Amino acid sequence: MIKNRRELFTLHWTCASLAGLALLAGCASTPSATQKNTGWIKDEVADSYVFGYPLVLMGVARDAAVGADPGQAPLNTLRHAQALPPIGAAYPLQPSLDTLDSTGWLDVGSEPVIVSLPDSRGRYVDARVLDMWTNVVWSTSSQFATRAAGIKAQTIAFVSPGWQGDLPKGVKRVDVPTRNAWVSVRIQSNGTRDLTAVRKLQRAIRVAPLSVYAGDTRSASIAAPRVSAADAAVGASGTPAAQVAALDANGFFNRLAQALPDNPPTPADPHALKFLSDLGVTPGEPVKLPNAPEAVAAGLADGHERVVTQPSNLLTGNGWNWFGDGVGNYGPDYALRAYAAATQPGIGTKDDEVRAVVTQDSDGHALNGANRYVIHFAPNQLPPVRGFWSITAYTKDGALGESAPARLAVGDRNGARRNRDGSLDVIVSSTRGKSGNWLPAPRADLQLVLRLYAPRPEATDGSWQPPAVVRQ
Repeated sequence: MIKNRRELFTLHWTCASLAGLALLAGCASTPSATQKNTGWIKDEVADSYVFGYPLVLMGVARDAAVGADPGQAPLNTLRHAQALPPIGAAYPLQPSLDTLDSTGWLDVGSEPVIVSLPDSRGRYVDARVLDMWTNVVWSTSSQFATRAAGIKAQTIAFVSPGWQGDLPKGVKRVDVPTRNAWVSVRIQSNGTRDLTAVRKLQRAIRVAPLSVYAGDTRSASIAAPRVSAADAAVGASGTPAAQVAALDANGFFNRLAQALPDNPPTPADPHALKFLSDLGVTPGEPVKLPNAPEAVAAGLADGHERVVTQPSNLLTGNGWNWFGDGVGNYGPDYALRAYAAATQPGIGTKDDEVRAVVTQDSDGHALNGANRYVIHFAPNQLPPVRGFWSITAYTKDGALGESAPARLAVGDRNGARRNRDGSLDVIVSSTRGKSGNWLPAPRADLQLVLRLYAPRPEATDGSWQPPAVVRQ
């Protein structure tokens, strides 16, 4: 796991001290003993990879989503999912079967961008905006404290911090620390018969630059982000995470360097930036990595491993793991930020949504749809939500199963039946059971995702945890 700010400073100071001692000892040593140790290069490449991973990942996702091709949308517009499950989503890991999503990329560099949301009339709506470091700069979660579900009509202006000007009356200002931001509006859907009502709400969402919102039809269009030929050649297909994983060290750090001028880190950690400078990574300039290819390659491999390694501050219980207080507003917790970006792209704060994931049964064996499992929620153990909850089965890679039955979710949204004592059982298997709430699963190794929409505080304060998955 990447070190925290104090640990980073200590590591750098220790390396510098050791280098100084070696230099002093060099007068009495052979030339081979005075060669600079490349261990610091490996460590700083790995630390810097974890630090910069969310920004590079968001840049790749933006470049894949912005444009005029099918499945894309220009900047400052939304692309509306039209079907469940979503097709061609920018973030296809663990696709939700509970909501239709409207997503887009904002550019606030020239002027504010206005987002208007309609009154959902009691229907659950979760809207959030993430900066390019995956911090949540705004969401509707605060409204869930007083409302079981749904939002009121509202208009928000997303602006760069230095912008000075007047906004239309009744428009709330939200400063965005990065030039680009990702907006996601997720609307509850109750099945295929409900899609017409959801699409009507989608069409009522408005996104426009301030000048267009105010009626200036002469407003200049905003060009899509520039992508180099080398970057375009790497991973023209595949998920954003797969594309980032395919980048070599030069490709990764060049993308990071080019993104930094418009998207400065928050907080601007001097130790992390010092490490980048040590490695020859200067904002806006081509990188000049140290001439130590083995150390650089080893650091890159270490970085790859770290971003998918569970950090110690993840919540765990009965084999499940989920995010707690730090998610969505990471500060200098770069390990948590990178892991969240890699495993649950676009995740909000603990008040927006909880996604608990399990891959093993209560005996520690890998879940497999060829077996039959039960998840027993005691009467006082049902998921604590203000909105609703659901469980979905995916392949071990986070994809939906091939067969149609495996594209179903079980939860209180679609009428999960309780037992006489108020408890609830979910049966997980690739074959239908005679009773209970059957969750179809792929006939292979799998993972289960329990989603809590508008979770209550006990979902993330350690006082509640999902029940074990027990093989029958």
